[in-house]
Amino acid sequence: MSQDVRPQPGLDPIITYVPGKPIEDVKRELGLDDVIKLASNENPLGVSPKALAAMREALANVNLYPDGASYKLRQALADRFGLEMDQVAVGNGADDLILELAMAYINEGDQVVTSYSSFPMYDIYTHAMRGVMIKTPLAPGYRIDLPAMAAAITDRTKMIYVCNPNNPTGTVVSKDALDAFIERVPANILIVIDEAYYEMVEDEVFPDSFAYLREGRRNIVILRTFSKAYGLAGLRIGYGFGHLDVIAPLRKVKPAFNVNVLAQAAGIAALDDDEFLARAVEMNRAGRHQLYEAFDRLDLDHAESHTNFLLVRIGPSAERIQQALLHRGIIVRPCGAYNLPEFLRISIGTPEQNERLIAALEDLLGNAGSA
Repeated sequence: MSQDVRPQPGLDPIITYVPGKPIEDVKRELGLDDVIKLASNENPLGVSPKALAAMREALANVNLYPDGASYKLRQALADRFGLEMDQVAVGNGADDLILELAMAYINEGDQVVTSYSSFPMYDIYTHAMRGVMIKTPLAPGYRIDLPAMAAAITDRTKMIYVCNPNNPTGTVVSKDALDAFIERVPANILIVIDEAYYEMVEDEVFPDSFAYLREGRRNIVILRTFSKAYGLAGLRIGYGFGHLDVIAPLRKVKPAFNVNVLAQAAGIAALDDDEFLARAVEMNRAGRHQLYEAFDRLDLDHAESHTNFLLVRIGPSAERIQQALLHRGIIVRPCGAYNLPEFLRISIGTPEQNERLIAALEDLLGNAGSA
């Protein structure tokens, strides 16, 4: 008999998720004073002022446990999107809800379908439940290949993740494509539509995912977050929508107090801060085109983004360029973990941060010759 305490075998295939390096770590490790982070798709505009005021008011109550049901936050979300409150789930970031979905629905041996180049937490929680990941390559234009995902369905398929816009590519699948895909998916397979970057999409072909819920479809879950457009990444507030019967099992597996006092107050207030949201979207739009122009000038292939980041192809030197940028105090995201080793994912910053990045790339790529 082994004398070692062994973890359960579902963890064996898991590659630990490594987030973008914190600014303070880079300063300490490299002895730098001035560091900018363009790696984690955070909001460079800051925090919703209404959310900040609500947090200050809520500070007096942090000696108390939060409302475990997040009643007021869920009601505010239900009112905002025209649903019943029991169709709403909230969590400690959208990845908390991805975990809850895995715990509630994935049995050992169940198959989960997604893209090779998409959010890694789908993999981690599927494996943790001893599920089997089935991945399909990207289509041309760095888009999720929905027909390939539909073709990958078997009688063991339990769940499908459609990240729209997709992380790390920033591309979208259209309404027509998603409609056709959903019609091909059997009703007993849960389709999770991850719309973390929804607020930044301005393309008229983008689907209205709530239409599927209004049609009464029971196998659709929509995930969103306050982390991106609302500038609340540090609070960790994700939310999701689905049929009453699909959302109910999540309450059985969620942590008792998974959304803290400050997060609940901030989320309610942020929903009412349309002015901040509009400013964030406008800054993002301008920054996106600022980077487009620079990448075109540098002859760098990049995906058409509908998010607050861009996927850019550097070539075989991508990791070296990422490290060189790091030593210049610019943190960007390498994409090897997304099955895209020749690419960097670069968050859109302030105009000044974008210019600093562009100048560094011009210098590095010019010195390196062809990358």
